[in-house]
Amino acid sequence: MPRPIKWRRVGFVPEATLFKPVGILGRGLGEVALSIEELEAVRLKDQEGLQQEECAQRMDISRPTFHRVLSSARSKIAEALTLGKAIRIEGGNFEMARRRFRCGQDGYEWEVPFDAVIDERVRRCPRCNTPNARLIPSHGHGHGGRGRGQQQGRRRGMI
Repeated sequence: MPRPIKWRRVGFVPEATLFKPVGILGRGLGEVALSIEELEAVRLKDQEGLQQEECAQRMDISRPTFHRVLSSARSKIAEALTLGKAIRIEGGNFEMARRRFRCGQDGYEWEVPFDAVIDERVRRCPRCNTPNARLIPSHGHGHGGRGRGQQQGRRRGMI
């Protein structure tokens, strides 16, 4: 029996999900698929400059698993850059680290930790205390901000 899926926590889902070399037509262009959690590993380690242990803690995975995810991401990025392939960011087994809300009354936005129970208190605007706040879908993926987003394979248009 296979092991159950371990959800990787991410704090960022990009709006731009396809990067391709300039001057090469898309028809004959090869692609490399980078998962959302692979992008998060690169973002935490290379952009934010965190140590692997802290990166692993933020993603709620072990340090060896983080190392494997990061190595896979860097390998795919190197392949795309050296062989002139496009990078498509899509799929994976992830959950958003935070949920974002917007007040329907005054437009104020705030974040709530992912693990927080969403009840009437969370949906009240901290600024004006009205109860008509709405969950803002996490941009860039197709599950409408429900949190966990198991997306495997190529699902064009969903990311």
